[in-house]
Amino acid sequence: MDGEFQPMIQDILDNPAFQELRNYPHHGSCNTVYDHSLATARMAYQMGRRLRMSEEELCSLTRVALLHDFFGYDWHEEWYKNFVHRYRGMRRLTHMHAFVHGEIAALRAKLYFDLTPKQCASIASHMFPLAATLPHGREAWILTLADKAVASKEMSLTAGRSVRGLFQRLRYSAGSYRA
Repeated sequence: MDGEFQPMIQDILDNPAFQELRNYPHHGSCNTVYDHSLATARMAYQMGRRLRMSEEELCSLTRVALLHDFFGYDWHEEWYKNFVHRYRGMRRLTHMHAFVHGEIAALRAKLYFDLTPKQCASIASHMFPLAATLPHGREAWILTLADKAVASKEMSLTAGRSVRGLFQRLRYSAGSYRA
């Protein structure tokens, strides 16, 4: 990786609140929000480099990519399920994690780090088309695409592990009937 990547984000990586993301599972049991965020930042950085973004734009993109899932909770826990179940119909759907976490991450990132309104908007809209707002500008679209690419890879690996485990269990059980 380019030697400029790490210095752009080191202050975020060193932040104790960001370190807490290591405790939250994401896109499967072998992945954390921290891992996903760092992979998304790397992907966005590479995409920005290929698009010949200025150093200022590239730094901004890389930082928002790292902070895009800085929502700070485990949405798999019972308290979040109880929160969502207070709503019915479409209101329940629109309060599900996938729909709201971008806005929560943007608000939380603004509290911890010096972000511009444009950066906050990029984070808030990264879940397009589930997010309430359309990404505006190159930074927001690259973040959205980088997140989708990384999440797709992570989900594919998780699904692959699950299918492999299923086939191993089936092969084991089929073998145990042979005598």
